[in-house]
Amino acid sequence: MFSVTVRDHLMVAHSFRGEVFGPAQRLHGATFVVDATFRRPDLDEDNIVVDIGRATTELGSVLADLNYRNLDDESAFAGINTSTEFLAKVIADRLADRVAAGDLGEGARGLTGITVTLHESHVAWASYERDLRSVG
Repeated sequence: MFSVTVRDHLMVAHSFRGEVFGPAQRLHGATFVVDATFRRPDLDEDNIVVDIGRATTELGSVLADLNYRNLDDESAFAGINTSTEFLAKVIADRLADRVAAGDLGEGARGLTGITVTLHESHVAWASYERDLRSVG
């Protein structure tokens, strides 16, 4: 399996509901380093997994919709604990939509998976793996 990873970052504010979250139940900020890994079993006709420039641009665009936002105020997340794991899935799903729309180029239609990892710190991170075989 071949893979290419691109990286960006995301800064949000949010709060959580539930005793398990302790002091994070209060409004707080979070800065994540975001890695998006694109996978496929074989290289495309250009001998690449995906165009790195396009992958970087599309990741940045997906993150721009979330960046510098209080997620508690976003209607799409009303009543949802926007945990690191949850946000990894949101970003992976939005990238998958862009693959299906052709935004990463026709060659990207051969991608079989995306993994999005949000690094909360140098010692903690969470990932979501998304299968793309049924996308576009």
